[in-house]
Amino acid sequence: MTTLGFIRHGSTAWNKEGRIQGSSDIPLDQGGLNEAGLLAERLSSEKWDYLYASPLLRARKTAEVIAGRLGIGEIHFDSRLREVSFGQIEGTIESERVAKWGTEWRNLDLGFEKNEDVLERGFAALADIQGAHPGKNVLIVSHGAFIRRVLLELVPGLEKTARLNNTAVTIVTQSDEIWECGLYNCTKHLR
Repeated sequence: MTTLGFIRHGSTAWNKEGRIQGSSDIPLDQGGLNEAGLLAERLSSEKWDYLYASPLLRARKTAEVIAGRLGIGEIHFDSRLREVSFGQIEGTIESERVAKWGTEWRNLDLGFEKNEDVLERGFAALADIQGAHPGKNVLIVSHGAFIRRVLLELVPGLEKTARLNNTAVTIVTQSDEIWECGLYNCTKHLR
């Protein structure tokens, strides 16, 4: 049975400002570093064999904090695990988007990465991870929109509408070719 632990990176200044990050390479802020430390402490009581991460700074640093606490010697960075590209809206807050493109900005072609492209690269990465580590417990540090899109396809019937919180843990297991979600968007380490 393969277990994947999806983790959204720690918080950034842009998260707190409500700015769309997408593929922009924004670092963790001090709060995000603290969250990563609390998460790493939580994960230290669990068994995780491997660690994969998006190479974007906020995911990279979150993964490095986890690896250090868990004693995982190698982090596998994979660009296919990066956040969805949000084109022209990256770096903006809602009021700026409305001022520039109007209230219907979501319906405009502003250069967003297509969902099918996100899923293609995401599932290719997961297939490679499963192929390299069958039956193992693998952590994947990535980004909110990427993780949600992959999970909604991976686990049929998963009807979670809440955005993933920073450093949230979501655990899925595969048995007989079926993926099941045993934990979703959990941030008990932040309480």
